[in-house]
Amino acid sequence: MSDPTQPAVVTCALTGVLTDPARHHVPVTPEEMADEAERAFNAGATVVHLHFRDQREGKGHLPTWNPTVAKDIADAIRARCPQMLLNFSTGVFGDELSGPLACLESGKPEIAALNAGSLNYLKLRSNGSWAWPPMLFDNPVAKVQAFADAMAKHNIVPECECFDTGIVRSVAMFRKAGMLPDPVHISLVMGVASGMPAKAAWLPLLVDEMPEGAHWQTIAIGRQEIWPVHRATAELGGHLRTGLEDTFYLPDGTKVTSNGPLVEALVQTATDVGRPIATPAQARAVFGLD
Repeated sequence: MSDPTQPAVVTCALTGVLTDPARHHVPVTPEEMADEAERAFNAGATVVHLHFRDQREGKGHLPTWNPTVAKDIADAIRARCPQMLLNFSTGVFGDELSGPLACLESGKPEIAALNAGSLNYLKLRSNGSWAWPPMLFDNPVAKVQAFADAMAKHNIVPECECFDTGIVRSVAMFRKAGMLPDPVHISLVMGVASGMPAKAAWLPLLVDEMPEGAHWQTIAIGRQEIWPVHRATAELGGHLRTGLEDTFYLPDGTKVTSNGPLVEALVQTATDVGRPIATPAQARAVFGLD
């Protein structure tokens, strides 16, 4: 099990994939992303996880893989918060990988999410109808390998996103097959309706399935139910993540309009259980970026 005396790296996921900025205060433009990164950094985050939005007027609710947008956002954040580490999303449906790969090349993040397995991405409404047409978030081994190879080429640290238990176990096999460098970095995505639930009791079992020496964090999606998961993660030695991509709600149920209060609450959660928070230098060391 991980060492709970070691500093916890705090990541902030600044904006989601499809959240409508006309309804929720999520950042879209490079300046807005830099503003939110600065708020997160001042609150204790040392990593920002980035999705990119269409910059055209009225289109900010849509994702984009435009490498110029990725570079503009990366440059804006680095100018504002030069000590922060950037983590790019690469999550894409189907086998059209050119957009995410172009963004990695243009923005040159230190870290990138590597979706490590497939999931039936489902959600039901209260009346039993589908919230959206059932879809497959497809990440076959060849696709995982292609992204892993690109990350290695650009000296980017892969962070394996795992939506289900079998995907966690697959990461150990990827490592043994030589697809991933040591140590592996794992993100436990908890709270997606058709994936792992956001339940703290699952964490010790999941950690036990990880390769020896793995670094891990939880990505807890939901409302108040996610905060016991964050607390247990801190107690067990995992790293921590929050942000407007994952939740809009503080532990007391207050809805936020900025990433700063979420990071402040996460840092307080860790502090309450005696877990130190990583400095930028310590975060770099965790990812082997010294």
